[in-house]
Amino acid sequence: MTAAAMPQDKNSHIIQTIASYGKSLLGFIRKRVKNDADAEDILQDVWYQFSSVVNAGPIEQTSAWLYRVAKNKIIDKHKKHTETLLDDMLPATEGEDDDAPDFKAILLAEASTPETQYLRNLFWEQLFIALDELPENQRQVFIWQELDDMPFEEIAKLTGENINTLVSRKRYAVLHLRKRLKQLYKEITEY
Repeated sequence: MTAAAMPQDKNSHIIQTIASYGKSLLGFIRKRVKNDADAEDILQDVWYQFSSVVNAGPIEQTSAWLYRVAKNKIIDKHKKHTETLLDDMLPATEGEDDDAPDFKAILLAEASTPETQYLRNLFWEQLFIALDELPENQRQVFIWQELDDMPFEEIAKLTGENINTLVSRKRYAVLHLRKRLKQLYKEITEY
């Protein structure tokens, strides 16, 4: 194959990948962000990164790679809410749960070492796995309220649900996430 033919092959591979995965990948992202504009921005970032990587060499499992990058981009978008999210994930009062994980000490440490970066990424990955275990209505209320900073009043208008119902759904989500992240915290601190 000549050097002049290779860029065309890579471009056709990129176009074919966008055609094959674009719609489902956008749907995946939309479920996890506040609005379509954010979803489209993230998808554009994924395609940009894909085109950069494809130019460097082939990707063996394109689908898995695309979804992993999309999930990482979503996580990056939500990272700015870490402190308020952690406040909600921890018990409100002393003594409520004496075994509560102290993720703040790990995730909000000023030092950015490979270890703290790894733990931050692990936290967000496990948070999204735990969110995927929730019923759709609990997951969506949690994401809108905690990660997208949407007030309950706005969620109520959007969904037509009673605010008390939404608060209850979020509470069940938080309880599940506390339980799952407590397991992660134990695994991290036992080493």
